[in-house]
Amino acid sequence: MPLAMVKKQSKGCQKIEIAKIPRKNHLQVTFSKRRSVLFKKASELCILYGANVAIIVFSPTGKVFSFGHPNVKTIINRFLMYNPLPEPNGLHLIKAHRNASVQELNMEHTQVLNQLEAEKKRGKILSQMRRASQN
Repeated sequence: MPLAMVKKQSKGCQKIEIAKIPRKNHLQVTFSKRRSVLFKKASELCILYGANVAIIVFSPTGKVFSFGHPNVKTIINRFLMYNPLPEPNGLHLIKAHRNASVQELNMEHTQVLNQLEAEKKRGKILSQMRRASQN
């Protein structure tokens, strides 16, 4: 077989073992390549399907990278509106106690108003009786 006819056998797309890369310089290079692929795929989602996407990535060195369509801030705000943050521990208990206290105070207020109305009626009856006895 002539040399021009010999095809070089490639290894093709191979699966790699998912494990932390021990060497820092290899880690940074791999991170940069994978980050660009991730952002490219996110961009394709936006273009092909009209999806709104936000990605925030922290590199191994602590540097922040983000991608967003239409922009990261808009997508994060939209996400937070649909999924509000849970209240810190104990805050729901404080709110429940406050609501119970408000309900209790409302009940007491209603009782005092009823007593006031009853006293006003008694006062009217007494003043009518006084006028009647004076005449």
